[in-house]
Amino acid sequence: MRLVPRSLRVRLVLVTAVGASVALVLCLGLLYTVLDRQLRAAFDADLSRRAGDVAAAVSAGAPDVVPLDPMAQLYDSGGRPVAASPVLDGGLLLTPARVRALRTQLFTAASLPGRRGGAPEEVRVLARRLADGRVLAVGIRAAPLQHARDRLLAALVLAVPPLVLLVSAAAWAVVRAALRPVDALTREAAAISSLENGRRMPSVPGDDEIARLARTLDGMLARLRVAFDHERAFVDDASHELRTPIAVLRGEIELALSALADARTADDAGAPHDRLGEVDRSLRGALGETERLSRLAENLLLLARAGSLPARAAPVDVPAVVREEADTLRPLLGLRVEVTGDPLVVPADADRLRQVAVNLMANSAAAGATTLSVRVDAGREWHVVEFADDGPGFAPGLLESAMERFTRGDDARTRGRSGAGLGLPIARAVVAAHGGTMTVRNGLPLGGAVVTIRLPVHP
Repeated sequence: MRLVPRSLRVRLVLVTAVGASVALVLCLGLLYTVLDRQLRAAFDADLSRRAGDVAAAVSAGAPDVVPLDPMAQLYDSGGRPVAASPVLDGGLLLTPARVRALRTQLFTAASLPGRRGGAPEEVRVLARRLADGRVLAVGIRAAPLQHARDRLLAALVLAVPPLVLLVSAAAWAVVRAALRPVDALTREAAAISSLENGRRMPSVPGDDEIARLARTLDGMLARLRVAFDHERAFVDDASHELRTPIAVLRGEIELALSALADARTADDAGAPHDRLGEVDRSLRGALGETERLSRLAENLLLLARAGSLPARAAPVDVPAVVREEADTLRPLLGLRVEVTGDPLVVPADADRLRQVAVNLMANSAAAGATTLSVRVDAGREWHVVEFADDGPGFAPGLLESAMERFTRGDDARTRGRSGAGLGLPIARAVVAAHGGTMTVRNGLPLGGAVVTIRLPVHP
């Protein structure tokens, strides 16, 4: 059995009710104590006033005023009563021992025999020793005081449940009003089943915690929608890029199988093997498409992990890395690379930086450039590495999207080379993993495409 309710509203109201009950009990207990003391003080003040009046009269030589008091008794120094109110009917407010022991004044309690054999009556007594040595005792029945206490206690006890119910109802109304926007947010969030419908979280007015939560959730939903759109575009582009090499690979394999079957038929018939050359070409074409698919899969995996690319920090000589890759790729790309500028050693992942250099060189060569100038500038806050070629540059319509995935130039710029349009996006992802930025433009120093990489001095 679940003891704690599931509803936050019920839990808050229960906590409020329990807290209000405890607070009310403490406050009413304190009120009862204060009022009880005030009642007792009022009784004692009445006793003091009466005792003062009677004592003044007795001291003035009029002891017969004692019987006129509602409840008074006068004792000699030995403790024997010499005058008393008729209501006492032979009873004693003080015992002889207490009379003899009294020094100045004392509030005490006494018990008088009940009337007509009834229960004894409790009396509150003020005893005062007079100047001549006698003792005057003035009393008042305690029953009215006790009745007043009982009525006060009953009133306070009866007031607790309605007050607790009133506080609980107020708490329920306040909590319900405060959590109404949360219910609206919950219903809307449950109704949003896809990021494609463009639904937003309901607006909550104000600047309190719930309003800020609503704005935060709405902003998060917008960011998720943008990320979803990017990933969907990525999947669509990847599917489109994979469709062509897979179709070519399938066609080459079917052609090879057909040529091989014809070759076997010709062999059985004793004819020359003219189709074996076609089998060899088809298999080589299939191997090339397989290698292209492998590179494309690796690049797609790298871009998919762009937010968490591993980058091992180790000292890397940037100009040396560029020169090594340029020497390696020169026979393949036919691209002359000139590296100038400052010596620069940065903490980075050497393999990733090599990948950046290779992609940028291949991109320049694919665009028709013959010379690539790489300038290195070591700064105080940022290191700048600029790749500039003498090719035709980026088309005006591609400058904004050149670093987007699967963005490629026209056939004139690529000189018939095939590519998936992932070189610049991969380079940007690697640079971002090192805390840097990458921008593209056209113009000086060679008049073609210019790719500028900025790496932080303290990554």
